Amino acid sequence: MNFHDALKWRYATKKMTGETVPQEKVDRILEAIRMAPTSMGFQPFTVFTITDPEIKEQILPIANGQTQVRDGSHLLIFAAWTEITEERIEDYMNLTAEERKLSLQELQPLRNMLNGAASQSPEKMFEWSARQAYIAFGFGMAAAAVEEVDATPMEGFNPEALDELLDLPSKGLRSVLMLPLGYRDEENDWLAPMKKVRRPKDEFFQEAKVAEMA
Repeated sequence: MNFHDALKWRYATKKMTGETVPQEKVDRILEAIRMAPTSMGFQPFTVFTITDPEIKEQILPIANGQTQVRDGSHLLIFAAWTEITEERIEDYMNLTAEERKLSLQELQPLRNMLNGAASQSPEKMFEWSARQAYIAFGFGMAAAAVEEVDATPMEGFNPEALDELLDLPSKGLRSVLMLPLGYRDEENDWLAPMKKVRRPKDEFFQEAKVAEMA
C-alpha cells in the first residue's frame, strides 16, 4: 500500500479487537514520531507508551469511556513540557554539538533562540510545546496507516485527571493527546463502512492573494 492509499484506508477507529500489534510495527511508528520536525528540532514533549491493562482500565473513565483506550494494543500519551529549564537547554546543546560535530560557541545562536522561547509565560510555553506535539502526532498517525495499524486521535479526555494519574506535573508535563494503536473491529464499529468525507480540492486549496489597497 502506498502512502496515499494508506491515508485513504485509515480512519478514526471507534472499536478495536484487542489484538496485539507486533512490536516491530510499533517501533517504526514510534521512530516516525521521533523523527518528526519540531521548532529548532527541540522536541519539547514526551511520549508515554502504555500496555498495562490495569493502567488502561484506569484511563478508560478519564477518556469518557472510549473503549479504544482499553481494547487497543498500545496507548500513546503525548505530554507537552510546561517549561524549558536550563538543564533541558544544556542537554539539547550538548546533544546537537555531539551529533553535528560543532562547538558550543558555534551553536550560540541556537542557544539564544532557545533562551528566547524559555522566557515566555508558562501558558505560552505550554501552547508552543503542545503545537510541536501535534506535528509529531500527525506523523505517528500517518506511520500507523502505512503499517496498516489502526489509530484513533483523541483530544476528548480529562487532561487534569490524566495528569494526576500519571503524576505528570512533577515531571514538568501536561497531557495533550492520546493515540490508541490496534486493529479495527469492523463488525462492531459503526464508522468502519462509512465513506471518508473531505472537502473538495478546489474549495480546500486556494491561491493566496494580497489584499487590495482601498
